Amino acid sequence: MSKTVLAIDIGTTNIVCIVAQNDFNNKINILGIGKSVSSGVKKGSITDIDLASSSIKTAVDLARSGSANSIDETIVSVSGVHTISRRSVGSINIPTGHITEKEIKQVLTIALYDAQIVPEYEAIHVIPLYFKVDNNDSIDNPLNMNGSRLEVYANIITAKKTSLTNIQSALKSSNLEVSNYVLTSYASTIATLQEDQKKLGTAIVDLGGSTSELAVFKNRSIIYNDTLTIGSENITNDLSIMLHTPINAASEVKKQYATLLPKTENNQITKVKIPILGNEHESKEISLDLIQPMIHARVEEILCLLHDKIKTNNLLNSIHGVVLTGGMSKIPGINILAEKVFENIPIKISNPINIQNGYINFNDPTLSTIVGLLFYGLDTNPTFELDSKGELRVKQIIVKEPEIKPVDTVPEKQINTENTTNHDGDLSTITLEQPKQSSFSKLLKKFGEWL
Repeated sequence: MSKTVLAIDIGTTNIVCIVAQNDFNNKINILGIGKSVSSGVKKGSITDIDLASSSIKTAVDLARSGSANSIDETIVSVSGVHTISRRSVGSINIPTGHITEKEIKQVLTIALYDAQIVPEYEAIHVIPLYFKVDNNDSIDNPLNMNGSRLEVYANIITAKKTSLTNIQSALKSSNLEVSNYVLTSYASTIATLQEDQKKLGTAIVDLGGSTSELAVFKNRSIIYNDTLTIGSENITNDLSIMLHTPINAASEVKKQYATLLPKTENNQITKVKIPILGNEHESKEISLDLIQPMIHARVEEILCLLHDKIKTNNLLNSIHGVVLTGGMSKIPGINILAEKVFENIPIKISNPINIQNGYINFNDPTLSTIVGLLFYGLDTNPTFELDSKGELRVKQIIVKEPEIKPVDTVPEKQINTENTTNHDGDLSTITLEQPKQSSFSKLLKKFGEWL
């Protein structure tokens, strides 16, 4: 039977909730969707539990109103702001000589214990970089292999316990318990990268409202993740300060006129009217030529800081492409600027996989995280890892419910129900035809009664 999941992306700008399940053809069915303006969340952290609870409840109620299904799992995104990653090694002996899921979970658990995680942090992902069976290195999948010793080299992503507790507290008003936490950049990776990109080496950058999440994928595993507490809201604040206009007016100017492309003669609009900060009833005209340098400076700063993080960790040679997603990736010309910053490494702006449904079009970079959460929760053939509950993610089989066929009935006068034993020795109920008596048999019966 397919499970029903509730995915919740807690963002700084919006909170998005989706109820979904797999059908028997292993396709994701969207059962309900809810969206609300995010309150009580700042730079990837919950800063006001009451406000955050109200925003989450609004989105959850909208999503659940479209479906009567009970929720089997609740999967929530976790910003990389309060996460720490570290490498670890685990090894076990195989007395039976045969590797099963039990041994894989055991060796990953040992790698987690040997990592000596800081007490204030908790593991949300234990991701194998590669396995080793006896003397065979770089094994992706050791399941059902034969060997006497199994080793794993793992990347362990941990999150601050207080941040996870705050998320759980914010969900209490919706009567929900978190089943799994998933790193935001990990979810975005699942939703946007193709298999070749995961294998050869790709950096994915999710440019959000108040954070820019970075993850480097290689050999189908996250080998590095980091976060900048800078996002598109910083552009809005820059415009508000420099243009002396309210934040909501600056936000509209950014949405409608932000661009990194050179000015062309086709641009008919050269000036716009905006309200004056502190005196919103009055407005003033500003030239759009003032806007582009402000946006260019902030976006270039974000891309340069992300480039420096990759370079500092000696990962530039490990990546063969950079994928941009998230709301800020919509700014025209950002891919051209990114190519200059990342020294001609191929740049791609990527939307998430578009799940066909009757509710929403997922062909939008702001929905990368929520789509990744759905695939994480409903993937029936995941790669091995220990999730935030410490459980091994393994292949699942969706079994169709058997069809109940109607049983042909026989007129009562033709059957006699008796309990008997079938050929397999099981007690069952069968039907026997009542034998018809001949005239001679009736005569013998009466003669016997007379004697």
